[in-house]
Amino acid sequence: MKRALITGITGQDGAYLSQFLLRKNYEVFGIRRRSSAGEVTDTKLRWLGIQQDVRLLDGDITDLSSIVRIVREVKPDEVYNLAAQSFVKTSWDQPILTGTVSGLGAAVVLEAVRLEMPTARFYQASSSEMYGLAATPIQSETTPFHPRSPYAAAKVYAHWMTINYRESFGMHTTCGILFNHESPLRGIEFVTRKVTDGAARIKLGINKKLELGNIEARRDWGHAKDYVEAMWLMLQQDQADDYVIATGRSLTVREICDIAFRTIGLEAGDHIEINRKYFRPADVNSLVGNPAKAIRKLGWKPKTSAEEMIAEMVEADLKRVKESLT
Repeated sequence: MKRALITGITGQDGAYLSQFLLRKNYEVFGIRRRSSAGEVTDTKLRWLGIQQDVRLLDGDITDLSSIVRIVREVKPDEVYNLAAQSFVKTSWDQPILTGTVSGLGAAVVLEAVRLEMPTARFYQASSSEMYGLAATPIQSETTPFHPRSPYAAAKVYAHWMTINYRESFGMHTTCGILFNHESPLRGIEFVTRKVTDGAARIKLGINKKLELGNIEARRDWGHAKDYVEAMWLMLQQDQADDYVIATGRSLTVREICDIAFRTIGLEAGDHIEINRKYFRPADVNSLVGNPAKAIRKLGWKPKTSAEEMIAEMVEADLKRVKESLT
């Protein structure tokens, strides 16, 4: 039985990856930051019904001693570094924290693995936000990075540190450059959940309007459940490498709104209001990934369309909002 260690296990990707690995008969260990609100940290694991099947260990990826201790205890075959301050807009308000967690945190985990379990295979959650002001309309593994937020800059550092450990120490360290991936487990602060939750509340008569920022921003949207399979496939390869994970299709936030509201029989245009406070200081207009390498080398392909994903999210939010009213 293989052992996997996941940082960020209580987030969207961590929960779906845990579910996927458990089905593969892995022992799954996760690192969580100690909090006085501990009872709410495993909400996403509970949503999937797997909270009793994973072992959560207290630690912090900014604290090398705690990560060394955990790696020494677990002796993982695979390590997935998913932990980050991942809300892009917040990264301007908390740039130092974002750099420490999303950037230096990866180096801490890499160093702990190098010291205690150098044969373990390591996955780094890189981000399409690293491309930022992209030089090409479609981005691949060879497209230069031009980060446009503190979050993206931190992710570039983590990305290159992962490659550095591969080239310097011969470790099996891989980066997955994941484009936007969503699900019913996405945090409410992210635009897709904001849209689907807002649509549900308007459908149920709780709200009348939904305020958004730049709805012309264009992204490549996939389902997190599909993308965690790609993470696992990367670590099954004989040679470590880096892969873009995307659908190759893009939609604007406006089009996401249209899908969400249409799912429940409403017109998005009747309910959306633009508020400048939700605009980013330096925005990224369009990101579209080319997953050809992952399709060719990993045998991976996305299974869920954006329409199916948004419909699933709207239904989940309708259920959540109704339950909150009872």
